[in-house]
Amino acid sequence: MPHGIIGWLLIGLVAGVLGKLIMPGKDPGGVIVTILLGIAGALLAFYLTPMLGLEVRDSTWQAYAAATAGSVVLLALYRLIMVRRA
Repeated sequence: MPHGIIGWLLIGLVAGVLGKLIMPGKDPGGVIVTILLGIAGALLAFYLTPMLGLEVRDSTWQAYAAATAGSVVLLALYRLIMVRRA
């Protein structure tokens, strides 16, 4: 069970790795940026899930799923932005 921000940061590390597995390919920032995007995706999930009416703080698998979804969304946005810049 994630407990506060620290728990979501740790889940974000795993979500970043899972996001990279779901969306393989070359990223401009490499693995470190992908893990940071996973942490950002987890924090995004931490703040957005209550707004969507979802309570994922009581279930670890739901927290991992939400954090991984946030990571994949941010990774996709990151790739779109970086492709347009290049």
